[in-house]
Amino acid sequence: MNSRAEPSPEHPSAPARAGSDATGTALDARLLVERAAFRLDLALTAAPGEVIALLGPNGAGKSTALRALAGLLPLTGGHLRLDGRTLEDPARQLHTPAEERPVGVVFQDYLLFPHLSALDNVAFGPRCQGRPKKEARAEAAGWLERMGLADHATARPGSLSGGQAQRVALARALAVRPRLLLLDEPLAALDARTRLDIRSQLRRHLGEFEAVAVLVTHDPLDAMVLADRLVVIEEGRQVQAGTPAEISRHPRTDYIARLVGLNLYQGTAEGHRVTLADGQVLNTTEELSGPAFVAFPPSAVTLHPGRPESSARNVWQLVVAGLDLHGDQVRVDLTGELPLAADLTPAAAAELDLAPGGTVWASVKAAQTHAYPA
Repeated sequence: MNSRAEPSPEHPSAPARAGSDATGTALDARLLVERAAFRLDLALTAAPGEVIALLGPNGAGKSTALRALAGLLPLTGGHLRLDGRTLEDPARQLHTPAEERPVGVVFQDYLLFPHLSALDNVAFGPRCQGRPKKEARAEAAGWLERMGLADHATARPGSLSGGQAQRVALARALAVRPRLLLLDEPLAALDARTRLDIRSQLRRHLGEFEAVAVLVTHDPLDAMVLADRLVVIEEGRQVQAGTPAEISRHPRTDYIARLVGLNLYQGTAEGHRVTLADGQVLNTTEELSGPAFVAFPPSAVTLHPGRPESSARNVWQLVVAGLDLHGDQVRVDLTGELPLAADLTPAAAAELDLAPGGTVWASVKAAQTHAYPA
């Protein structure tokens, strides 16, 4: 996939890329939507060819943002500019209807027309743009071939598999040649085996897409694989943004930490010690001063039946709150002095005879923690 294009400091007067404004930005938006019990205030910018994933818990505002970008939900403030053209500006009473925007949408349930063939589903958009039927169907046939569905052109949606329907929906969205592609949980309806294959195909198609794509997903793996940049939303506002590697390495909220599978704590650092609000102290290898986060994976936690005689400087007596199978590991949720999650092999969990309500000692070596400024 394309990396985000930044203006070159050596050539500040170089022309912007095609499909962008003078700053090289294709999407420039501040999405302000106010409703009775909810307020979304989100700034989004993207370069041509960039794929952005919106992540967040239920009710965070992801779908609201997508509907606002599509023109299905009017802004109450802010603006939306695409390729330098203003599509929406409430202050100027400007609102471009959804059908007049150069935007393609792939809905979670695909929403294919059940009475139309795959070919005519894909041709529908170009036909609405005024293209002759023969020309629209010829272009649709080309998209189906690109998606590996040439043999299913005459099939109706009801006879397609989930993966095939997803690719028809993507072809239909791309056939209108959008400058902004919106994908709402595009893989959610697929089973695990199909999801893996379709995720790989979708990554290839997005990598070839020259305009901006915005993806909404609850699945961190979808986001990590498909997106160039992640924007995490909580309660209607951005709480963190960055590349998948940056987000994984430096989570800044509990939601993000759970998303990427880390235990996360916030406190005040002094040297190699971070003191949490409740007085607990975490020892780290990094030397910091001031507000700081400390993170470590559940796999870094070692559990013991009694107080360990080890070199680990982070040791707590905790209570088992629950056990769940997590892939090929047992995820143990622990409460007490420092609530945390630990991953063990099933054999290790059985040997410790873990059960909800039981006590256990947990240790984490300082070398397995990661501290960074808050």
